[in-house]
Amino acid sequence: MKKTMIMLVLALVGWGASAQHGHSTEGHSNMDTKMANKSMVKSTVEVEQSKSATAIIDNYLALKDALVADNSKKAASSGKMLFDAFAKFDISAQPKSQQKELGEIIEDAREHAEHISENDGSIGHQREHFEILSTDIKDLVVITGADRNLYQIFCPMYNNKEGGSWLSASSEIKNPFFGSKMLKCGSVQQKITIK
Repeated sequence: MKKTMIMLVLALVGWGASAQHGHSTEGHSNMDTKMANKSMVKSTVEVEQSKSATAIIDNYLALKDALVADNSKKAASSGKMLFDAFAKFDISAQPKSQQKELGEIIEDAREHAEHISENDGSIGHQREHFEILSTDIKDLVVITGADRNLYQIFCPMYNNKEGGSWLSASSEIKNPFFGSKMLKCGSVQQKITIK
């Protein structure tokens, strides 16, 4: 009986250690996956030289600068100008094969620009929409091209340490997600260059 009890205790201890190790390994594999995904990003992407998205890029960068400066009012104003720039973008001048995808990107991006423009005084909310908007702008630039080189910068601390990216005309880190609270958080993830 005593021997059976000892074997049972040892089995439970062994099972508990195994379960704990399995949980620990699972956490590491998620982190390893995130790191692997980040390392799979090409360090440079070449895009066509084009002025078709210049107004969109200009207004996006003005919005980014307003968020860097913690200026919710200016971010709202820049969001409105970006919203208007999307409305003026001529999709019909783009190759037919890309028009549907561009239309979807612009529709989504306009929605985020509109939310930013309507939420003066709620910079946290503006920043949430800016993060999603940044992905739309990058997707748009990859398709349409750009009139300048851009940098995709990644901040690992944003969104409860899930991270977030934005585009900048400079490789200098000025974080729009945290502004003055964590201005230098981030690193260049990718350079978007003109062919």
